[in-house]
Parts: sequence; C-alpha cells; structure tokens
Amino acid sequence: MEKKTLQYDVVIIGGGAAGLTAGIYCGRAKLKTLIIEKTLVGGLATYTNEIENYPGFPEGATGLGLMDLFHKQAKKFGVDFKLTDVRSVSLEGDIKKVETFRNIFEAKAVIIASGGKPRLTGAKNEELYLYDKGISFCATCDAAANTGKTVMVIGSGDAAIEEGMFLTKFADKVIVSVMHEKGKMDCNEIAKAQALANPKMEFMWNTVVDSFEGEERLGTVVLKNVKTEEKIPVTVDSCFLFIGYLPNTEIFKGMLDMNRGGYLITNERMETNIPGVYAVGDVRDKFLKQVATAVGDGAVAGYGAEKYLSECEIFEQQIMNEGKPSLVYIYNAVDADSRELLSVFKEFEQNHRNIRVSCIDIYKSDGLAKRLGVSNGPCAVWIKDCKIQEKIDSEITKEQIESICK
Repeated sequence: MEKKTLQYDVVIIGGGAAGLTAGIYCGRAKLKTLIIEKTLVGGLATYTNEIENYPGFPEGATGLGLMDLFHKQAKKFGVDFKLTDVRSVSLEGDIKKVETFRNIFEAKAVIIASGGKPRLTGAKNEELYLYDKGISFCATCDAAANTGKTVMVIGSGDAAIEEGMFLTKFADKVIVSVMHEKGKMDCNEIAKAQALANPKMEFMWNTVVDSFEGEERLGTVVLKNVKTEEKIPVTVDSCFLFIGYLPNTEIFKGMLDMNRGGYLITNERMETNIPGVYAVGDVRDKFLKQVATAVGDGAVAGYGAEKYLSECEIFEQQIMNEGKPSLVYIYNAVDADSRELLSVFKEFEQNHRNIRVSCIDIYKSDGLAKRLGVSNGPCAVWIKDCKIQEKIDSEITKEQIESICK
C-alpha cells in the first residue's frame, strides 16, 4: 500500500495534557497543526477520577472532563487529530517526517508528547482494575479520594515511600508491600526512617503481588511471601503501584538525547538536541509529572515552535537572501556599544544597495544567531552564495566591514 504524504507546519506526537496545550498554542498562532494520539485523547489524565490541584477548578474536576475541555479548545483553533500509532520518525533536516500505518506527515517542527506508562506488576487480574477501578499510580492525584480508607503501596523506592507518607495525610492506613527482608528498602535512609516511624504505615516484608481481586472494583490484593510462597489476602480500598515508569521513547533511540531511564533530555525551552524538535510532558526528564507541569511544557514548546518556524522563514528568505550577498549584524539591544554600531550598518546599507543588510537583536531571541553559529553579540556575518564567508566578532569598524564584503 502506497502511503499518502500530507504537509503540516507542526506535528505533535501524543494527545495528553502537554500535547493538547502545545496544539492550542500552535493552532492559535495560525499554524497548520496535527496531533497524533494512539489511544485516547487526554492521555493518562483521563483515567484520574478526581483532580483537585489544577488551578482554576476550586471544586475539582474529573480527568476526563478536564481533558475534554483541552480537546475542545484545540479543535476550536483548527487543530487536526488522527487516532493512530506512530510507526517511525525522521527528524533530521528542515523537513521532519512522522510515519503512521497509512500516512507520512511532513512538518518543519515536531513536538513529542508521547508520555509514558507506569510499570505494572504482571500479577493476575491486574488489567481489570487499572486507573479508576482501584489501581492507581499517582498519590498526588488520588490521595484525597482515599480519605479515611485503607490503601496499599507496592514498592520501596524513594517514590513509593514518599508517596506512601503523603497518602497517610488522608488514608487511615497505608500498607506497604516490600519484596526485601525486614528493614531493607530501596529508598534513601531519611525517608526510610520517617516511614518506619509513621504510625499509619504498616509493612509486609518479603512480599510481591500474586493477584488482584474484587467485583467491579478492587477489594483485595493477594500477596505472596517470596520465601514461604504463602498467599496473603489483604483487604484494601485502593492500591498504588510505584515500581517504575516507562517513557514511550523507543522510536527515538539513537536520534534524541535521553537519560538512562529513556526520558528525553531538553533545555528550559523544551528543545531537544535536534533543531525544530521539542519534548514535553511525562516523556521529558523532569522533576514533577503532573497536569499542571505538562501544561507549562506544552505552552513553552508551542510558543517555541511558532518562533522556530518564523525564524526559518526569515533565515531562508532574508538572511540567506537566495544566494545573493547578505550582511548580518547580530547585537544585543541592552548593550550600549552594540546599539551604537547600528548606525554604521545603516550607513553601509545606504552605500551598498546591492547587499541586503539585516540587524538581528538577540535580546529578543537568539534562534537566528544560533543558526549562524553565533552565541554572543556584537558580531558581523558576511554571507554569499548561501554560505558564511567571514565573521567579525570583536572591534567591529566601518573599515573591517568594507574589507570583508567583497
């Protein structure tokens, strides 16, 4: 089957909170934008029964309801949606390609919001109780819904123990299943000491999950003692799994920089190591994974993609000047010496009508300067035949400019 090729300004991989926010920003900027989501628009947030810490909703909101609002807002700004899986990507060069089963989508900018998935135990019946049926992965999201109840935490790493202690602010009892010998945990020593001293926390050592049981909702977690193989049924209202998280980054290996866990590494602008490619939300190496932080990531990347595309156009049409002679002055508007040199370049422009002169202020944005390999101003760049011929980055004078522009 021959695949159809379609063009967009921006393709966003993933339709969770981060991807939807990026789409809203791109769509509002009049960019032709596509969001590709393989399962459910809204991502993991749609499985959260109640979200009480997202600003602007004092009465709280359901994850599904909140993500539905995000979805409607993106559609209002003309964002297209495709419910399909991304098979492969080609991210190098000016035109990036995102390939699905039926289509190849080409774009100048790609925003990766592919999220991730919590690591599961693999125990029997686990899939029957995921998310709103009793098995949760986010104490911050679901702790309040377990006020006065008994919950179980699986795991003994930093996340498991710290989230378990947070749950004790709401639940009456927090039972922690630890696969190690009594007193041995994978968390740091401070968290360990605090947890062991917490009267609301109870530990079941040498245990792993054997099965999850219940009617329509989880009611019992059956643990297995790894030494004796004894089965221990424990009645609970909810169970929280904190045994790791797997980012959806397999198709980006070898292309984008990742940490050891497979999370994509970005700067504060959400930029990856490839120009025009951004990463946002849970797929990114970050401190806190929440809807609120995902929205922030998406806003930054959406704004960044708009800037990037605008600078692409300026770079191709104005800076490179279709191969004709071009002189670029890169300066910082807050620097007095840089500002004084502007008159020199304006005078040069008046005396050399055959040379395009462009003045780029890096105080506003350094994207164009980076494309020219310039990190600081003031700097003069002489371009001819679409190639940089020479740079002056110190003691710029009228005579020096005249000498290089030949």
